[in-house]
Amino acid sequence: MTKEAFVALVTCFNDDETINMEATRAQVRRQVAAGNNIMCAGTNGDFTALMFEEKVALTEAVVEEVAGRAKVIVNAGTPATFETVRLAREFDRIGVDGIAVITPYFIACTQDGLIRHFSTVADAVQTPVYLYDIPARTQNHIEPETALQLADHGNIAGIKDSGGAQDTLEAYLAVAREKPGFAVYSGPDNLIHWALHNGAAGCISGLGNVMPEILAGILRTHNAGDEAEADRNQQIFGNFRKDLYALGYPPALVKRALFLMDRSVGASRQPALLPDPEQDAKILETLRKYELVAA
Repeated sequence: MTKEAFVALVTCFNDDETINMEATRAQVRRQVAAGNNIMCAGTNGDFTALMFEEKVALTEAVVEEVAGRAKVIVNAGTPATFETVRLAREFDRIGVDGIAVITPYFIACTQDGLIRHFSTVADAVQTPVYLYDIPARTQNHIEPETALQLADHGNIAGIKDSGGAQDTLEAYLAVAREKPGFAVYSGPDNLIHWALHNGAAGCISGLGNVMPEILAGILRTHNAGDEAEADRNQQIFGNFRKDLYALGYPPALVKRALFLMDRSVGASRQPALLPDPEQDAKILETLRKYELVAA
């Protein structure tokens, strides 16, 4: 099976914090040209700062720009099952390849509550649904046993694991081995090659916004059986991740690094990271180290 990379695409903003659709489309073209698929309205896409109508318009623009040259997954997750279903139905209408559903946030959920939530969304659409686990941000974790139960739902196709721990990823991969139709996508950028070796269907990467060619290279060389080259690309990717994320909150650092490479992406909506000359200097130093900007 050919493994695939998705980039959790940034959403570009104008100076007045409205969405810059043309700049976002340019980022889509950049990723597709590198060989990556697209996930929009995810964590790196500032989805919590986007309104319902904006998420729909953003997804329509991304799907139109991709024009069948790559796959598109979009995150429909909100704290309420009701709104998540409404969004998912809109994305179903647009015609995406997959609908990711991040665990509800702010509201504390039981595992039974999560099963009802994800099953209700999956029942409401024809597009395959992917669970999205990121407990550090939502405070709700999809236990492996819960994922195992949800894997039996006819329209739940897999999970994006952004827990950050290898043991959690391994537990989801064990579910995939038991349920062959259930795909696991690795979220931690330092574990991509390891995950591919151990049965993951691919990855969904935030860092790929900044290093699209290196990300695509991990997947391309792994698929070609050149594990030494895949490992070399992974080492570059992992080292860059360590250096960049040492400076602060990862999604904000990805957006700021990309901004310093291409100012058309804009800043994030407030109250996200504000420009800081000292931090910008450190980010630029890191970008120069990896030859992403001129010395």
